[in-house]
Amino acid sequence: MDDEFAKLIRRINPPRVVIDNESCDDATIIKVDSVKKHGTLLHVVQILTDMNLVIVKGYISSDAGWFMDVFNVVDCNRKKIMDQEVISDIQTKLESNDDSTPSVQGMVGMVPYEEYTCIELTGADRTGLLSEVCAVLADLHCSVVSAELWTHKARAAAVVHITDYSTGCAIGDSKHLSTIKERLCNVLRSNYDTKTAKLTVSPPGLAHRERRLHQMFADQDYEKTEGSIARVVQDKSSNPLVTVSDRTEKGYTVITVRSDDRPKLLFDTICTLTDMQYVVFHGVVRGGTDEAYQEYYVRCVDGVPVQSEAERQRITQRLETAIERRSSERTELDFCLTSQGYLEKTTSISKEQKFLARVGRPGILSASQMCQETKLILQ
Repeated sequence: MDDEFAKLIRRINPPRVVIDNESCDDATIIKVDSVKKHGTLLHVVQILTDMNLVIVKGYISSDAGWFMDVFNVVDCNRKKIMDQEVISDIQTKLESNDDSTPSVQGMVGMVPYEEYTCIELTGADRTGLLSEVCAVLADLHCSVVSAELWTHKARAAAVVHITDYSTGCAIGDSKHLSTIKERLCNVLRSNYDTKTAKLTVSPPGLAHRERRLHQMFADQDYEKTEGSIARVVQDKSSNPLVTVSDRTEKGYTVITVRSDDRPKLLFDTICTLTDMQYVVFHGVVRGGTDEAYQEYYVRCVDGVPVQSEAERQRITQRLETAIERRSSERTELDFCLTSQGYLEKTTSISKEQKFLARVGRPGILSASQMCQETKLILQ
């Protein structure tokens, strides 16, 4: 009953969005007011990030049941948003108030969609892993529609959308799906990691792909499997500093984050806090320069601040790791694949040259019926 009442309140009070290009000379100001619910802040940041907007400044407040955000944003060229179609698209997406989307908590795996089949894989990283995954899929007559694969601390996680090569549709044959699962699990296993390789079930269309990758890493980042410790290389390109302290007189925990600025930094931190079941009541975000600063006043969803030193350390570790996943030095290769089979050939070359192939930036591995526009990130 309480949940239905909350939905009614949100329908009566839909989000209100104001986009202002007059008040600031070098950024577009976006103001969002709505009824507060857990995940609202992530929803707003996710929309702005997916539209390739850069948040250079932000003010967050969500006391007394109402959510109020102000973001200064620019486009990827560091210019104000002047295109009226883009402005209208921002407004439409931010004002959407869809309560029908189910929770993604605990939902993972392989499931056929109407148009494609989604598979999620986790396991130990190694040179040639991406090549072997692509080779198995090609051998089983599967076409890769889109994919993202991240590696961090000798671990790998991937979300891959595939179709049957002969039909161009989702793979509905249970025997075929079972064969794919068995073959890919064999690829993911290694000599020192026979237990943590997983290919599990993912319901259709419920989770933002990059959020799912963060979630898939969350449970495995701190596992120390035999043989993996020596393969973890400290990333020196970004040195995030996270502090977690108490503001007991106000009943908040204060989290500050200082790190090199980069695209999607705010999404990564807010996604991590949201999935750890923390609510940001107040916050300040500053970016757009070489260094980014974020400060959040948070409580757990049950209304209490952090209660233990162990939990403070867990927050620190999770935030630092979420930032580091996208911050390593690498080389990017962009190319167009015009024929079935070129993807596995290309990844095979990276294996032969002993590169670690990382697919994990926006639009990294996407495909259409005519051409696969692909970006490989090698380190």
